[in-house]
Amino acid sequence: MQMTNNRKGIVLAGGSGSRLYPLTLAVTKQLMPVYDKPMIYYPISVLMLSNIQDIAIITTKNYLSNFKNLLGSGSQFGVNFEYFVQEKPAGLAEAFLITEKFINKEPVCLILGDNIFYGQGLKDKILPANDRKEGATIFGYQVENPSRFGVVEFDNNGKAISLEEKPDIPKSNFAITGLYYYDNEVIEIAKSIKPSARGELEITDVNNEYLNRNKLKVEDFGRGFAWLDMGTHDSLLEASQFIKTIEQQQGLKVGCLEEIGYRNGWITLNNLVQSGESLKHTSYGKYIIKITSSL
Repeated sequence: MQMTNNRKGIVLAGGSGSRLYPLTLAVTKQLMPVYDKPMIYYPISVLMLSNIQDIAIITTKNYLSNFKNLLGSGSQFGVNFEYFVQEKPAGLAEAFLITEKFINKEPVCLILGDNIFYGQGLKDKILPANDRKEGATIFGYQVENPSRFGVVEFDNNGKAISLEEKPDIPKSNFAITGLYYYDNEVIEIAKSIKPSARGELEITDVNNEYLNRNKLKVEDFGRGFAWLDMGTHDSLLEASQFIKTIEQQQGLKVGCLEEIGYRNGWITLNNLVQSGESLKHTSYGKYIIKITSSL
């Protein structure tokens, strides 16, 4: 398969999911349903909207075969999946060490496997970040309870001046979302940072290094976008309700990987028809058949 974009993508779908016990005693969080699709479809869709085709899936050893059974090689979506194991939760920045050979000398985009991004013009918002070859680009989003997240502080000109990980007294209401675009220097930076007090390689430390080098750009998603972090039972339910509402109101699917692959020119109309036929007894398959009939 010929790749059209050299930036590599990583979906971090490891972790213990302890906040979702007892659900995650049976199945890993990123394979749980969010309305009509597995959770991991949504972050993969964001990478695909960034025109990224070469994607690493990082998970735990126990669920590696489950992800392979679900996603396969990725050819049905027009992408290429490679699979990696994270032995234990050791911080988001460990993702770059696990996938160092996969990334090679290319820039990379990391997205968390339990994040949903939705909004009109999402592709237009993230493509400039994807096109930047130097430095790092992260995204801020205004939230009611910023202490749960990494927090970014802006000056009066909208420039980021500080980043803090889950502060007790946040300097702003802008959380850092789970979507990060980096140049290839991220590998050496991840190797250089020290584990935090909780024994993890923190992504905030990576971002702070880019900030110190004056190579960090922080974009504000703004009011027209939704960012959902599905780390609790309530947020998991709310995400399913949100997706259901959007899809039933508009008649359009959120995170339909086959549709994105086709519209990106990565699979043919015949591929799309075959995918719809294989799932024709489901609402997901019927949607694919519906859009093929209008093409």
